[in-house]
Amino acid sequence: MAFIQCSGLKKTYTVGGEEVKALDGVTLSIERGDFIAICGPSGSGKSTLANVVGGLDQPDEGSVVVDGIDLARAKDKALSDYRNKQIGYVFQSFNLQSHETALENVISPLTVAGVGKRAERRERGMKALERMGLSDRAKHKPTQLSGGQRQRVAIARALVNDPQLIIADEPTGNLDSSRGADVINELKRLNADGITLIIITHDTNVAAQARRIIEIKDGKISERSGAQ
Repeated sequence: MAFIQCSGLKKTYTVGGEEVKALDGVTLSIERGDFIAICGPSGSGKSTLANVVGGLDQPDEGSVVVDGIDLARAKDKALSDYRNKQIGYVFQSFNLQSHETALENVISPLTVAGVGKRAERRERGMKALERMGLSDRAKHKPTQLSGGQRQRVAIARALVNDPQLIIADEPTGNLDSSRGADVINELKRLNADGITLIIITHDTNVAAQARRIIEIKDGKISERSGAQ
C-alpha cells in the first residue's frame, strides 16, 4: 500500500461570487521515501493539494490515507498528532518568530506538543541545527541571519520531530538562486536519508530536481518524470 493515497479529491472555493475548482477529482499515490514536486501557476491548486495531504485542510469529496490513517475520519487528537509528529513544514516566508532565537524557533513544535523536558527539547533542537550547519547560530535571532540561514532554521524546525514527511511550500521563493540551490540541496540530502519530500513550486528548475513532477492546472493533475 502506498505511503500516501489520495483518491478522487475535490475542493471548490467561491471567489468573487464565482466557484473555483482547486481540486477536481485528483487521484495520486506517493511511496515512502519519494521526492515529488507539485508545480503549476498561481491559483492552480498546488498549495490546496499540499494542505489537504498535510491535514491542514479537508477536501469536499474524496479521501487522503497516510500511512494507514484516513485523515477525513481521524479524530482530532489523531489528526493533531499526525500534523505535529509525522510532518515537518517549510514555508516560503520562513514563519520564524522574530523575538525568539534560532534554537527557540526550532524547538517550538516540541514545546507546543509538550514533548519531553526543556533540556531534552534543547538537545534535540541543537542536533537539528547542527544537521543544518547552524549550531553556531543557535542564539541568533532571525534579523541577525541571512535569508538562506533563516530558511535552514525553518528546515531544522521541520526536522525536530523526526518527521516521515516534509512539505515545503515555495521554499526558495524568497531566496536568490545561489541560496535557493543550497536549500534544495539540503532538502535532497534529507530525502536521501529516507524522508518523503513534497515541494510545491512554480520554479521549473526546482521542480526538475524531483524524481516525480506533478503538474496541476485547473484542479487536474498530470505527471512526468524528473531527475533519476
